Amino acid sequence: MTDSRIVILRRVYAVYAGIILFGLAIAFKALLIQVAEGPELLKKAKEQELRYFTIEANRGNIISSDGSLMAVSVPIFEIRMDVASPLISDRVFSQKIDSLAYRLSRLFHERSKYQYKMMLVNARENGNRYLLIKKKATYEELKQLRTFPILRRGKYRGGLIARSYTQRKMPYGDLAKRTIGFEVTQEDIFVGLEGAYADILAGRSGKQLHRRLSHGDWMPLRDENQIEPVNGKDIVTTIDINIQDVSEAALRKNLIKHKAFQGCAVVMEVETGHIKAIANLRMNEKSGKYEESYNYAIGEKVEPGSTFKLASMIALLEDNKVSLDDTIDVGDGWTMYYSHTMQDVKKIRDGKITAREAFEKSSNVGISLMVNEAYKDKPEKFVDHLKDMRLNEPLGLNIQGEADPVIKDPSDRANWYGTTLPWMSIGYELMLTPLQILTLYNAVANNGRMVKPMLVKEIRHSGKTIEKFYTERRVKNICGKKTLDSVRSLLEGVVEKGTARGIKNSQYKIAGKTGTARVADKNRGYKNKIYNSSFVGYFPADNPKYSCIVIINDPKQGYYYGSSVAAPVFKEITDRVYASSHIIAEEITAEKYSMPAMTIGMEKDIDLIFRTLGVAVDSSSSFTRWIVTRNVGNTIKYLPRRVSPGIVPNVVGMTAKDAVFLLESLGLNTRIRGRGIVTKQSIESGTPVNKGNTILLKLST
Repeated sequence: MTDSRIVILRRVYAVYAGIILFGLAIAFKALLIQVAEGPELLKKAKEQELRYFTIEANRGNIISSDGSLMAVSVPIFEIRMDVASPLISDRVFSQKIDSLAYRLSRLFHERSKYQYKMMLVNARENGNRYLLIKKKATYEELKQLRTFPILRRGKYRGGLIARSYTQRKMPYGDLAKRTIGFEVTQEDIFVGLEGAYADILAGRSGKQLHRRLSHGDWMPLRDENQIEPVNGKDIVTTIDINIQDVSEAALRKNLIKHKAFQGCAVVMEVETGHIKAIANLRMNEKSGKYEESYNYAIGEKVEPGSTFKLASMIALLEDNKVSLDDTIDVGDGWTMYYSHTMQDVKKIRDGKITAREAFEKSSNVGISLMVNEAYKDKPEKFVDHLKDMRLNEPLGLNIQGEADPVIKDPSDRANWYGTTLPWMSIGYELMLTPLQILTLYNAVANNGRMVKPMLVKEIRHSGKTIEKFYTERRVKNICGKKTLDSVRSLLEGVVEKGTARGIKNSQYKIAGKTGTARVADKNRGYKNKIYNSSFVGYFPADNPKYSCIVIINDPKQGYYYGSSVAAPVFKEITDRVYASSHIIAEEITAEKYSMPAMTIGMEKDIDLIFRTLGVAVDSSSSFTRWIVTRNVGNTIKYLPRRVSPGIVPNVVGMTAKDAVFLLESLGLNTRIRGRGIVTKQSIESGTPVNKGNTILLKLST
C-alpha cells in the first residue's frame, strides 16, 4: 500500500470518527434535554401554544322600582373568519367572494366592497384562519352575518367565528346616571350603585382554553376543564323612572334658564325613605351642556342657609324658649353680633313681628335673636338638639362618596366664636349635604320618625328575590308632638303666606322652606357673591306622601333667591308627581268628583272621547303618542306613557287593540287570553325586545 493511500485512509477514518463523535454528542445532548431539561421546555412550549383565558360573567342588571331596566349588560360579538379553512373550497370562495364583500360593506360601512374583497383574498393566500371582521357587532348584525354567502355554511364549512362578551348599556340614557354609576377607568373601578354593589353585580368569571395561531391570534378550544361563568345578580332600586324623568327635566330646564353652574333635585317617599328620583346636573364647560357627572346631592356638603331654620325652631319649641305668638323686635332688619352685621333681605313692617312671621318670612335677625337669647349662656344645649336629630352624623348610605356633615361644638374652642351660635341658627358655620337636609324635613312629614334614605330595595337572581331590604329608622321621634304640629304649621305658612307663596296652588297643599345661602370661597370668603338657592319640603301637606329638595348653585340671571329660583322647580316636579300619582289623586278627589276611570291609549282616541263627553282635559304635559289619564280635581290630565325603542313597554291598562298594535309594531308576537283591558303581560316592561318573541296578554274578563 502506497503512502498516499495510507494518508487518504487515515483522513477518511478521521472523518468517520468525527462524524460518529458528533452524532454521539447530539445523542447525548438530546438525552440530556429529554431527561433533565425536557419537562421544563415542554411546559414552556405548551404555555406559548395554549393558554387559559378568562370568560367574563354577565354583569347583573340594575332595575327601577317599576321593573324598567336602568343598566343592563347586552351581548356584543367579536366576529372573525377562518378564511383559509380547508372546508371552504377554492371554487366556493371564488364564486362567493364578491357577494360576501358586498354584503359586508353594506352591513358595516367600514370598508368598500373592493377593500373587503382584497382583505379576504389576502388573508386566504396568507393562510389566516382567524381574520378579524368586526370588533363589536350586535346580535342583530350577527344574525344577518349568518345569512351571508359562505358564512351561512356555518362555523366549520363557512368559517364564521363569533366570540361573545357583554357591554354595559343604560336604556334610559343619562337618567340618574351618576347614582346608577359607571366604570370610571378600564380597571373595573365603578362609582354609584355599580360600585357599591360591584361584588353582587359582577358574578363569577369562568376559564376557557385558547390555542395560539401562526398570526399571533388566540382561538378558543373546546376543553373538558372549561369553567363556565356564573352571571351576576340583579339589584332593584327604589327609583321611579317617571319621577326621575320629571325631576331631571324640570331641573335641566331651570339650570339653563338661570345659567347656573350645577343643581340637584331629590324626591323621597315619606314613609319608607325610598328615593324615587335623584337628579344631579353640572355644566360641562367644554361641551356647554349639563351632564350627570357628579353626585351633588350626596357628595357635596353646603351651608344650608335658611332651610336650617327648621332645626332652630325645633330646638326653641322643644325647650319652651318661645311661643309662635311671641313678639320679636327686629328693628330695621339688621343687628350686630360683636363686629359682624346680621341682616334681613328687607324690613318687615315696623320691625315688630311674631316668632311665626320670623320663620315664614325667613327673618335672619328674628331667628338669630331668639336662638342667641335662649342659648348664649349654654350653646351646647342647642347643639345637643342637633345631635339628638343625628344631624352631626352621615346617613350611612350604601353608596360611596357621602360627605360627612360639619356641626360645630362649643367644646372646640379653636373653632367656636362669639358669632358662631347666631350664624349657626340661620344655617351658616355648619355644613350638610342636600340629602341630609332632606332627611330632616322628611322626618317632619313622617310624624317625627326619621328614616334612613334607601336606594336599593331587593336583590334578585334569575328573576327570583333572594334578599330584601327594609326601611331603617334613624330617630324614633325628632321632637314631641306639640313641637311637630307647630313646625308643620310653620312650613305650611311659608307657602300659604310667606316667602314661597308664589308656588301656592288650590289643588293640593305644599309645606316647605326657602333658602338662599352665600357660598364661601376658600380665599375670598363671601365676596364672590355666589349663591345656593334652595327649597325643601313635602306634599300634600295634610297627608304627606313625598318629600323633595331642590338646590341650584350659582344662578347668574339676576335672580338668586330660593323663592324665585328653586321653589318653581319644586312646584314643577310636585305638580307632575301629584298628577301622575294615583294614590294621591284618589285620596284627594274621590269624595269630591265622579270622573271617568283611568284610561291608557292613543291620545287622539282618548281626546275625542273626553271632548265629545264635555269633560275638561289638560293636555299640557302630554308629549308622546301614547298617554295615561289621571283625575285631577274636575279635570282629566294627560300624561305621557313612555315607549322606548327596543324596550318592552308597559301595556297594563290598555285595550287589547292598542296593546297588540303597540307590541307588534315593536316586532313582538302577541297572544290574548280573555276580554277587556290588559291586566297582566308575560314579558316585564323595561325588558329589551327580542323580535319574534311571543308575549301573552291577560285581559280583565
